[in-house]
Amino acid sequence: MTGNQEVFISVDIEASGPVPGVFSMLTIGACQAFRPEITFKCEMKPISDAFDPKALEVTDLSMADLKQRGLDPRAAMTAFADWLSSVKGPDETLVFVGFNAPFDWSFVNYYFHRYLGENPFGFTALDIKALYMGATGCTWRDTRSSKIAAHLSPSGSGTHDALQDAQYQAELFRLTWGVVGKRK
Repeated sequence: MTGNQEVFISVDIEASGPVPGVFSMLTIGACQAFRPEITFKCEMKPISDAFDPKALEVTDLSMADLKQRGLDPRAAMTAFADWLSSVKGPDETLVFVGFNAPFDWSFVNYYFHRYLGENPFGFTALDIKALYMGATGCTWRDTRSSKIAAHLSPSGSGTHDALQDAQYQAELFRLTWGVVGKRK
């Protein structure tokens, strides 16, 4: 099903804007892609006051609230790294899976390196949009979540809650994985 040496981890983040360092990662949600009930979630204190109002509008997150209740970024990334260690066997490799993975991975990579000095995922990520494009031969335009959902008929949907979105992405990944398997 997933290969003996790989643990696929669906990751979604919500951020205060488009780029790490200038803007803050506010929430992380993650689950094992083939066992989506195994989860991680945390909210984080912002690292700057910069935000794009549209980014916060879609998430209903408040910078002021997160400054109060969010985890310190170092503590959050330590907790995430610890969770990742707990779901991975000694001979297994973690694979970061995301929907538009370059965006989410850029924040996760930046925070892991800034606060812990290394990224447990290494320097790569698997993008569901690109996997779907390769599996179906569609155009890039047809890799929007609405188009993929119309084709694959997942039971879930995206909500802009990091954990729920990670679980939804995991479902899209599994459904796309099935399409890839049929082409072999």
